[in-house]
Amino acid sequence: QVQLVESGGGSVQSGGSLRLSCAASGYTSSSTFMGWFRQAPGKEREGVAFIGTTTGRTYYADFVKGRFTISQDNAKNKVDLQMNIVKPEDTAMYYCAAGNKWYFGPLSLLTDGDFSYWGQGTQVTVSS
Repeated sequence: QVQLVESGGGSVQSGGSLRLSCAASGYTSSSTFMGWFRQAPGKEREGVAFIGTTTGRTYYADFVKGRFTISQDNAKNKVDLQMNIVKPEDTAMYYCAAGNKWYFGPLSLLTDGDFSYWGQGTQVTVSS
C-alpha cells in the first residue's frame, strides 16, 4: 500500500505562484509513475502532470504547459507541482496519485484508471 498526503494548496491571485507537495509512504517502490490531477466543481477529473519515478520523464497537459512543473525528490519520497502564472481556471481540488505497476510507455497515454493510490486532495483557488 502507498499512502499519499498533499499539502501546499490555498488561495492565490491570478498571475501568482503556488507549490503543491505530495509526500508518499508505504511500498513506494511499486510505483513507477506518479502524477497530479485536478477536479473543478461540476467538471470531470483531469490529468495535470505526470512523472516517471525511475526515468524522470514528464508529461504535461496542454493547459499547463510552460506554467507548471512537476518534480520529484526520491530521497524524501516527495513529488511537487510548481504552479506559476496561475489563472482563475486553475481553481480546483488537486490530487496526487501513484500507480502500482511497472510502466515505461508514454506518460501521455496514462489515464486516472491507471493510478491506484490517491491522496485526499488540496484545494487551490485562484482569484482574478
